[in-house]
Amino acid sequence: MSPPADFPKKRFGQHFLKDPNTARRVVSGVTEEDVVLEVGPGRGFLTAFLAEKARLVHAVEIDPDVLPALRDAVGGLRNVRVHEGDALRFDYSSIDPTPNKLVANLPYNVASPLVLMLLEEVEGLKTLRFMVQLEVARRMAAGRGTKDYGAYAVLAQLLARVRILHRVPPTVFEPPPRVQSAVVEMERRGDPPGDYGRVKKLVIGAFRSRRKRLVNNLPEPARAGAPRVLLSLGHGPNARAEELSPEDFVALYRALSWAL
Repeated sequence: MSPPADFPKKRFGQHFLKDPNTARRVVSGVTEEDVVLEVGPGRGFLTAFLAEKARLVHAVEIDPDVLPALRDAVGGLRNVRVHEGDALRFDYSSIDPTPNKLVANLPYNVASPLVLMLLEEVEGLKTLRFMVQLEVARRMAAGRGTKDYGAYAVLAQLLARVRILHRVPPTVFEPPPRVQSAVVEMERRGDPPGDYGRVKKLVIGAFRSRRKRLVNNLPEPARAGAPRVLLSLGHGPNARAEELSPEDFVALYRALSWAL
C-alpha cells in the first residue's frame, strides 16, 4: 500500500514535529506583537502553537501534497496565512505585514543555505528560532579554533548572535531522523558591515583550503601585506583561517581591500 500523500518526503527533508512539549519550547518568546515567518509548516502542528501566541503567522510550504492537511489544521485560524512556494526562491518582500521573527522546524535539506539567505536578505527578521540537525547547529554556533568553525559560522556570526538552546531527540518527529536535532536562536546584530559582500568573498576563500596558512589562501596581491595585518590583530604570520574571529576577518578585509 502506498503511503498517504501528506507523508513526510525525503526529497524535501521533511521530519514533522509531533511533540507538544517541544513545540512549546520552540515558540517560547513569541508574543501577540509578533508577525512570524514559519518555513516548512508541513501539516501545521507547530503552526497551531504559533497561532496561539503571535499576531500573525506567514507559513511558507513547498509540498503541494501537505497543503490540504495544513489548511485543514489552520482553516479556522484568522491569524495564519499559507503561502505555497520554495523558501529558497520565495519573494519575502511580497508578504505583508513584514515578519519580525522566524520560528520553524526547518526542512533539513535547505536549513543551512536558507538561514544565511534570510540573515543576508530579509532584514526585518530580528530573531530566528528554529530546529535543525545538531551537527548543523554546531557549525552555526561554533567558536573559533574548534573543528566545527568555518566560513558559515563566521558569516552567520557577523550578522547575528548565535546560540544553541536545547537538544531535541529523534522521537519527537515523524519519521524520526537518524540524528539528534537542536533548537537554535539567532538575534540579529545591528546593520551588517557595509562591505559584507566583499568580506564574505574573503571568508569563503580563506577557508577553501583549511590546512594552508591563511596568507596562502589570499589573492597574490594581498599576500605581502597580510602577515603585518595578522600581527596587528594578535595572530602570527602563519595563522590559519580558523584562528580568526568574525571581527578579525572584517579588519583583515579593510586593511587589504586595495589588494582583494
